Amino acid sequence: MIEAGLAALENSALAELLRSSQYLYPLVNAAHILALATLFGSILALDLRLLGAFRTVPLLPLAQVLPRVAGTGLAFAVLTGTALFSVQPLDYLAHPAMPVKLVLVALGAVHALAVHRSPAWRGLVAGETSVPGRLRLSAAISLACWTAVILCGRFLAF
Repeated sequence: MIEAGLAALENSALAELLRSSQYLYPLVNAAHILALATLFGSILALDLRLLGAFRTVPLLPLAQVLPRVAGTGLAFAVLTGTALFSVQPLDYLAHPAMPVKLVLVALGAVHALAVHRSPAWRGLVAGETSVPGRLRLSAAISLACWTAVILCGRFLAF
C-alpha cells in the first residue's frame, strides 16, 4: 500500500513537471533551502537567547515573533521538500538518512508544540524575565534536533 502511494506520487503531474523542467527543480530546491534558512535562523536566534546569549536583547519580542517565523519556514520546507521528494520517493526512502530526517522533523515539530503549550513558555510570553531551566534544556534539544535535520538533508544530497 505504501509502495503504491509512493509510485503514484512519483508518477504525479508535479513530479513529472519537476523532472522535465530544466529550471523548476532547481528553483524548488532553492526555495527549500530558503525555507530551511528561515526555519533554522529563527530557531537559532530564539534558542541562543533562551540559553543566555544576547542578554541585552529583550526576550519577549523574540518569543512573540520568531516562533511564527519558524512555523512559516517549516510549512514552506515541508511543501518544497515534499515536491522534491516526489521526483524519486523510493530512492529517497532507501537512503538511510531519509527516515532519520523525517523522524527528526516530526520530533522537532512536536517538541516545539509541547514547549509552546508549557506553563514555562506561557510565563515567558506573559512577561517573566527569567528563563526557567526547562526552557534552557528545551532550547538545547531544539538546536540539536534541527541541526541534525540539516545534516541528514546534506547526506541525502550527496
